[in-house]
Amino acid sequence: MVQYLLHIDTSADNAIVALNCNGIIQYTKLNNEVRNHAGSINLLIESLIAEANISFTDLSGIAVCGGPGSYTGLRIGLSTAKGLCYALDKPMIIDNKLALLSYQSFKKYGDKFEQYITLITARTKEFFIAVYDNEFNCTVEPQHITEDQLIQITNTTKTTFLTTDSEISLDEIQSLKIIQIEKNLNIDSDQWAIYAFNRFVCHDIEILSTSEPFYLKQVYTHK
Repeated sequence: MVQYLLHIDTSADNAIVALNCNGIIQYTKLNNEVRNHAGSINLLIESLIAEANISFTDLSGIAVCGGPGSYTGLRIGLSTAKGLCYALDKPMIIDNKLALLSYQSFKKYGDKFEQYITLITARTKEFFIAVYDNEFNCTVEPQHITEDQLIQITNTTKTTFLTTDSEISLDEIQSLKIIQIEKNLNIDSDQWAIYAFNRFVCHDIEILSTSEPFYLKQVYTHK
């Protein structure tokens, strides 16, 4: 049976939509206008559906990248996905970018490393982090942490594959036995297709009314 999942990613500067057929990406559309998600996302989706020569009712569900990322971008992506799911009566899957980046590294290297860490800068001395073992069991849930917490989490001798951005100082995690570092924070659409489709098959879906983006930064207020 053919199952189509629509993928929506507005977590970065350029919006991306893709059509997943039984765990394989068939079509992809990219918006080349930086941070014009609101003005482009529906046009991208309509163009994708037309190119695939299917209708919206042929979709089995929608997978959206819930962040971390731009607050406005995440809200646009999730609200678009929610609207389609409500209108079409389809299930929705929200995938965390930290999990997706760790997953694609895990799929590439398997048990070569004892753990897979994805670490992204949030603010100065603040980070987003998630940690998975070499069977892709989550050992540190995706969360927002401070520099002090980072030092505690990475105080280990386990061989590690680290996915990070270029702004992270390795002096801050010098106790970590890092074997390999990946600085590419782009989601691999082919691996996302597999990850999301497996969740769909297992009926690991979201509650539409309470779903929110993974905008993990804590809110600060000033008097």
